Amino acid sequence: MPLADDIATPERKRRYVRALFATIADRYDFITVALSYGQDRRWKRRVTELTQPRPDLLVLDLATGTGDIAFALAARGAEVVGLDVTLRMIAIARAKNAAPRPVQFLVGDMVALPFPNASFDAVTIGYGLRNVPDLGTAMAEAARVLKAGGRLVSLDFNRPVNRAVRALYLCYLTVVGSVLGWLLHRDPDTYRYIAASLRTYPGAAGISGMLEARGFSRVEHQPLLGGLMSIHLAIRSSKFEV
Repeated sequence: MPLADDIATPERKRRYVRALFATIADRYDFITVALSYGQDRRWKRRVTELTQPRPDLLVLDLATGTGDIAFALAARGAEVVGLDVTLRMIAIARAKNAAPRPVQFLVGDMVALPFPNASFDAVTIGYGLRNVPDLGTAMAEAARVLKAGGRLVSLDFNRPVNRAVRALYLCYLTVVGSVLGWLLHRDPDTYRYIAASLRTYPGAAGISGMLEARGFSRVEHQPLLGGLMSIHLAIRSSKFEV
């Protein structure tokens, strides 16, 4: 089945993404650095800064992966819960959990968060929104578990508006992803998924609009790498009822 068909519906995408990240978990730290030419760490530091961590801040780090953002927040004094749908990712994160203030890591789904309403002061997401099968529900769940006035900070790939730039970007990601997928997993589709996922992704402006429709205000996005990547910052509106 072509890759586009594998992620054509929410249910197919759910199955594909879960299998994919279980496969790549042990290579995840390497691939995030390789595909960003080493800038991934700088971007995650920016996410940490925008979250404004402090000792009395309770943060939920969604799509936590192997815990980079969660550990950075904990190192700045925040109390952090890291959640990821992939058991192997969580196992790796727990093995790395040597922060002065340990992070609590859980296996869970972004579209059905196992927390009461208004549980957290902030929510961070690293490369997560693009991968959820139901983007709107994931945003609504993030709004639900945030306290009024709480911050959401999300880092992800962007889908450039300019058609020529977008075509070149997707071509680059397809070629590089194919090569890395073959070298690391003997499967070119493994990282070619990134380009495939961006073909139907709403892009930075679209994400901003969806956040505004789901309980967030003062939404802004900061372009990275000339707009090929993006960080969104949004505030949970006190007027929005979950």
